[in-house]
Amino acid sequence: MARLDHVITNIVDIFLEYAEDEGKKRQLNKEELKKVLQQEIQSPELKGTINADDIEEAMQMLDKNHDGEVNFREFCRCVSDLAKCHYNKKTGKGGKKGKGKEQEPEQED
Repeated sequence: MARLDHVITNIVDIFLEYAEDEGKKRQLNKEELKKVLQQEIQSPELKGTINADDIEEAMQMLDKNHDGEVNFREFCRCVSDLAKCHYNKKTGKGGKKGKGKEQEPEQED
């Protein structure tokens, strides 16, 4: 299996494993999302950046329909955001410095 095939398959499998299916749509509640993030992220580089406040904030941000649960689309958004953060950290890009504000031009000496 190619690497991207493996990543896609794992994302689906992880979601299905943690999403309770009690006669409802497969979704993750806050505790299940927390469990996914705690158990399925083992890299110290990523794991060290996630705390309880982050999970609460992520849940509020991801739960677009405000039903207290994260559906598969919302879960994919979470994984995508984690990948973007990791990319920015690895490449030294990104960050919030000056985001949304007009940068003042640098003065020449």
